[in-house]
Amino acid sequence: MASHTTDRPLGILLPGLGAVGSTLIAGVLAARNGLGAPIGSLSQLGRVDPGDGKPLPIPQLVDLAALDDVVFGGWDPITPNALEAARTSGVLGAEHLDALSGELEGIVPMDAVFDQRWVSRLDGVRVKSTAGHWASAEALIDDIARFRTDHGCDRVVMVWCGSTEAYSEPCEIHRSVAAFEQALRDDDPRIAPSQIYAYAALQSDVPVANGSPNLMLDLPCMIELAEARGVPIAGRDFKTGQTLMKTILAPGLRARMLGIRGWYSTNILGNRDGYVLDDPANFRTKEVSKLGVLESILEPEEHPDLYGDLDHVVRINYYPPRGDDKEGWDNIDIFGWLGYPMQIKVDFLCRDSILAAPIALDLALFLDLAHRHGAAGVQDWLGFYLKAPQTSDGAEPDHDLFHQLTALEAQLLEWRAG
Repeated sequence: MASHTTDRPLGILLPGLGAVGSTLIAGVLAARNGLGAPIGSLSQLGRVDPGDGKPLPIPQLVDLAALDDVVFGGWDPITPNALEAARTSGVLGAEHLDALSGELEGIVPMDAVFDQRWVSRLDGVRVKSTAGHWASAEALIDDIARFRTDHGCDRVVMVWCGSTEAYSEPCEIHRSVAAFEQALRDDDPRIAPSQIYAYAALQSDVPVANGSPNLMLDLPCMIELAEARGVPIAGRDFKTGQTLMKTILAPGLRARMLGIRGWYSTNILGNRDGYVLDDPANFRTKEVSKLGVLESILEPEEHPDLYGDLDHVVRINYYPPRGDDKEGWDNIDIFGWLGYPMQIKVDFLCRDSILAAPIALDLALFLDLAHRHGAAGVQDWLGFYLKAPQTSDGAEPDHDLFHQLTALEAQLLEWRAG
């Protein structure tokens, strides 16, 4: 039986208070102060047809936490408060930040668990002085408990909004909770900071979403822990600009049985994320996440003549003048009747954090909903929001955006209020 929202606030904890985190916080504050609309948020603006031809707004369909009942906290190795983070990132203008400056300045991140070996381009100045991974995990667990008490929260969720870490692969330390805990005690260098946050959250019964391509949640030890403690998880990597366009365009091309010979994607980005991804080790993590999208949509094994020889290339370049205003170019070489070639060119001048913030909000609210309904472990239905979605059975995810939306709506209908 689901438990309903209460008159106590929902806490949203963000590891990483950079462009995405500060834009999310400022956007929620702006929406509840009547300074803007939460455009891009399905949880706030979406409607679902319950079967009678009369679509209901999602906040009426299911018992979601209201924006007025949300409080924010988090950790960051650099920024002193949410206002400074928002001003530094340059995503939002003075017309929003000036009106919200008092509230934003009052959101001060806690000192972060940070290891420069995983994010070589950043220098952490607001970091915990704990000795070793185990002590760091305990410190984060204490932070979560204190946040709950200080803000009177009976429910908390965590959404990773931090930087992309250097590429890594699962190994023996990730095979079980016991193995991971021993590795924490041994201060094993193969444990990334994001994994310590995930462990601390799950041990605190806090649902977790991973907005980066980091190897944070899709590990046997984290899935085991989430299921054992009855906590829902969702990862990985917010589906924002170029990948969002791929999951919209590719299903259409496949539906028309048009062939694709190549898909070349390149991006320029000038924010902290772009700076971090300028390091090849960190870019590799993002590249793996972005490259996996097309195959499951196009099913080349079913249509080898159309998609079996597809060259898919992804590039990201750090270009400081662009700031958070990412530009993604796609050149798609397609072919049609009798094999004659054609081209599609897409130039998406997007705002990375403007697209990511509503995703982070929806993941937080929907994970809280899932937790109250007793859901545990990987939440396949949240793949709509993610570039490399986890699946509960370990199978390859379905990246078709429209299939993913159908799955999300079906889950919400199952949990229909009343």
